[in-house]
Amino acid sequence: MRKAFVAIAAFLIALTVMLGLIHPPLWWSFIFTGPFVILGMYDLYQPKHSIVRNYPVFGRMRYFMEELRPKVYQYFVESDTNGKPFSRLNRSLIYQRAKKENDTIPFGTQLDVYENGYEWLSHSIAAISHHELDVSPRVSIGGPDCKQPYLASIYNVSAMSFGSLSQNAILALNGGAKMGNFAHNTGEGGISDYHDGPGGDLIWQIGTGYFGCRNHDGSFNYEAFATRSQTENVKMIEIKLSQGAKPGHGGILPAKKVTPEIARIRLVKEGFDVISPPAHTAFSTPLTMLDFVKKLRGLSKGKPIGFKLCIGRRSEFFAICKAMVETGIYVDFITVDGGEGGTGAAPQEFSNAVGMPLREGVAFVSDVLTGFGLKQHIRIIASGKISSGFDLVKNIALGADLCNSARGMMFALGCIQALECNSNTCPTGVATQDQSLMKGLVVEDKTVRVFNFHRLTVQSAVELLGAAGLKHPYQLTRAYINRRITQNVMQSYLETYPYIPEGSLLQTPYPSQFELGMALSTSASFSPTDYRVSAVDYQSASAHQV
Repeated sequence: MRKAFVAIAAFLIALTVMLGLIHPPLWWSFIFTGPFVILGMYDLYQPKHSIVRNYPVFGRMRYFMEELRPKVYQYFVESDTNGKPFSRLNRSLIYQRAKKENDTIPFGTQLDVYENGYEWLSHSIAAISHHELDVSPRVSIGGPDCKQPYLASIYNVSAMSFGSLSQNAILALNGGAKMGNFAHNTGEGGISDYHDGPGGDLIWQIGTGYFGCRNHDGSFNYEAFATRSQTENVKMIEIKLSQGAKPGHGGILPAKKVTPEIARIRLVKEGFDVISPPAHTAFSTPLTMLDFVKKLRGLSKGKPIGFKLCIGRRSEFFAICKAMVETGIYVDFITVDGGEGGTGAAPQEFSNAVGMPLREGVAFVSDVLTGFGLKQHIRIIASGKISSGFDLVKNIALGADLCNSARGMMFALGCIQALECNSNTCPTGVATQDQSLMKGLVVEDKTVRVFNFHRLTVQSAVELLGAAGLKHPYQLTRAYINRRITQNVMQSYLETYPYIPEGSLLQTPYPSQFELGMALSTSASFSPTDYRVSAVDYQSASAHQV
């Protein structure tokens, strides 16, 4: 559209000049063509609005229509692709925080507080002033065998690969992470030049395709991993077992996005679909997975090693914990992805009907680690539609130590949720490899917006802590968050997800809700192998999703 506008503008100017020369009274037509051309040229070079840069003059219609609608609609009615509310703070509010505009609203709560599912924080009469609070709380990540622990922000950029996102988007995200001293997860597409350039802290994600550390046959390349992992800006390594958008499916990068540069970074063939397999080839059991973790920790010179998963069969997570207890090899962190999906394109059946939702996943992982006596060594990262201070507080109360966001960070970049992520035609230049569309995203401007969004969102979470009478995130418990179940039934998270005693899964009898999972899990396999369990037990196990 940028080139099309230049062509249209040149044609209009030439036409006006020609008509003016032929019939001088027609020089007055410059009254119409002149402002159009001048406004369009301004739009081409202004840095603030990606849509207007990519669609001069015509892109302004979007902002004009936004101004016509009620402001309350901007805050609360916009929805995600399933027609359900995206979050309590939707993308309009994210834009305002990213731009440092006024993010307060008049006339109180605009949500239906009597609707089932409404959630709120229990505040305190003895609230703490924000002047007494740490505005940038940090969490140390690194277990007993970690030689280079990482001091992380409670809010970081979740996994989004270069290839899925444009180079300008990656530069802005990493630049924002550098400015705000928070971490940027690379996604499974490997570490690109654009991750390296700004110098922000990186969490290198390694998926089943082993991009950036693979041999020609797709197997894991330990030498390439060692070289890349020891670089200064790589602070942690995350092994992706599954992801919320399409758990058990693997990743897909369409051929039209596999440019020569992406092929070089990922060590794949240019111009072909890049499909990550659904499972790893470097290990096949919980025990061999931990051997893999130990190798990576050694090759990276002791950096934190963890894994990311969306909870599916709960017995598999029991199996991993049993293996950690047996071997004494602990991961340093676990990223829990919600089955409600992320920013990546995926088959609708997988996005809508596979994987445990984030709230249940975080509570489950926290309880199981506590039951095995492992929680003291392992940090939990919550990842999935976390875009407000209240989202941070809710997940930390459930058991997370820190949170990641993909969607919120994309909106801070200027994403308008056009749903063109997998077509290479993203109109804002966020999720495309089209150079002409990419020019709409001005790195310097969007870097500051990512920084602003992160800082103000963390600040809002800290202020919520103060309202609850707390000074530190780790003081949050499930008792602080409440949820309306029905019109006359309200429960705290503590009532919905009761804690289990420390070490209660190390000896019998186990807590009743975990008995079947413990019975069907073994450190030697990810799948239940005891086929002697009766049909009745299997039916019960299936009902409990073990």
